[in-house]
Formats: sequence, C-alpha cells, structure tokens
Amino acid sequence: LPNLNPHLTLSWTLQVSVCGSMKLGNETLVSQFLLEGLTDTEELRPLLFAIFLLVYIVAVVGNLGIVSLVVMDSRLHTPMYFFLANLSLLDTAYISNTAPQVLVHLLVPVQTMPYRACPTQIFFLHFLAPWECFLLTAMAYDCYAAICQPLHYLVLMGQWTRTRLASISCLLALADALTHTIFASLLKFRGPRLITHFFCDLPPLIKLSCSSMQANELALFFFSFVVALAPCALVVISYIHVVAAILRIRSAEGRRKAFSTCGAHVTMVCVFYITSVLCYILPSSAYSGLWDWVLSVLYVVLTPMLNPIIYSM
Repeated sequence: LPNLNPHLTLSWTLQVSVCGSMKLGNETLVSQFLLEGLTDTEELRPLLFAIFLLVYIVAVVGNLGIVSLVVMDSRLHTPMYFFLANLSLLDTAYISNTAPQVLVHLLVPVQTMPYRACPTQIFFLHFLAPWECFLLTAMAYDCYAAICQPLHYLVLMGQWTRTRLASISCLLALADALTHTIFASLLKFRGPRLITHFFCDLPPLIKLSCSSMQANELALFFFSFVVALAPCALVVISYIHVVAAILRIRSAEGRRKAFSTCGAHVTMVCVFYITSVLCYILPSSAYSGLWDWVLSVLYVVLTPMLNPIIYSM
C-alpha cells in the first residue's frame, strides 16, 4: 500500500504478522481500528472537507424541509407523501451515520475508530439502508395503486395499509441489521487493525478477521437477495403494470403527468439499488477498495442528497 502514510503502513504490517501467528494462541484485545480514509494527500483534504460538508448540509436541510412541508401542509397528507416523509427521515439518519465521521477524519492526520463504534455503525448502516429499500418498494406499490387502480386507491392505500407497510419494512430491516451485527461481533481480530475504507463497513472488516468469514459472506450474499434483489423484482413487476396502464391512456398530457409522477421514484430506485447491490453482492475476494469507495460515496452520501432534489422537481 504505497500511498498510505507511515502510521497506516506500520499498522497494516503488524496486522499481517499478527494474523500469521495465530497458531501461537496469543490473542490481543483490539481497542480501536484505523481507517485508511479518503486520501492521504494533505492538499486535497480541505477541498474534500468543503465538498462533503456542502453535500451533508444540503441533504439534511433538503430532507428535513420535505418532512416539514408534509407535516404542515394538509394537502400533502396522502399515501405518496407519507412514504416520502419517511424516506426523507431515513435519508437524514442514513447520511448522518457516516458523513460527520468523514468530516472529522478529514481534519486529523490519522483516522481511528473505537472497536465498539464499528459494529454500531454497521448496525445502523444495515438497518437504515434495507429499510429504505423496502420503503422504495412500498412506494412502487403506491404508484401501481394510483395509476392501475385509481378507483380503489384510497381503499388499497388507507392509513392502516401504509402504516403496516412501513412497520413491516422496519422489522425486516431490523432483522437484517441484527444478523450482520451479531456475525460481525463474533469475528476475531488480533493486533492493530487497518480498515481499507473511509468508514466501518462489513466487506473490508471481514477481510481483517483472523477467523472464518464464511458465515459473514453467506449472510451478506443472502440478504443482498432478500433486501435488494427481491424488492427490486417487485418494483420491476409493479412498473411493468404501470407502464402498460400509462400506454393505454389516450391523452398525451395524461401520459406525461403519469410518467412524471413515477419518474422521480424510478430514478431513486436505479441509483440506490444498483450501487448498494454492487457493493454487497460481491464476495470479499472480488472486493476493490477504489471501486467500493466510488459506490459507497454514491449510495451513502450522494443518494440522500439527491432525494429531496429529485422529488422537489
């Protein structure tokens, strides 16, 4: 790792030597991890700090602004804006799980994270992201009901139905988060730890473990289907019916309004699902630091910022 500073290079060297001596049976308690961070070039740190700070402010202000509008304006008390307000709250919490830490680490020479903070960040990452996946699926069903079943829309998407969909989404996401956090807590680490990432996530953390990582990789692969691919399939099925219904509309203006109503949701689904699936469907042997950084910045930082911008349009 030629681009790392001396502290991180030393940590990586110690990590390899300690894991190589597992047969000695000397287990060292890990008190903190080292993060590789976004860059070791001092000249780039102020620029990256300004960019991430701007993105974070726009994301928080934009998403909380949507929530405030939905709460205050009685005309927006509809199923569609109910899900949008929940999605905005999730995006606010989602970006707040990583962005403040990244901002702090851009101001210090060596990026460290306490051992207990790492599984905590993993828990919220794998709780909020799946919850958002399931909410996007519920919003796809809302579009289907509005366009394909307009006469029964208020019955299909009544208060009980949308509350139940949001609650089920929360419980499924909680099961995913608890599974990954429990498996991560069972991993054994020896000596100093260097996470080749800018926040604590499962794929780079699994690579550091001196114990078997098969259960963690199987859990990641399984939940990638349950959390991402299965909801994505439901979204595709919903939009097949939606497109078919729109094409039957005789009025060009009616078709344009219908497409514009679903356009924002389709855009968010494409950005969020594609990046998250590519990050977690790959096994650790195919894990690439630079590739994962690009995807992680997209779905962890930029997606929450794009949500209020796209839906506001």
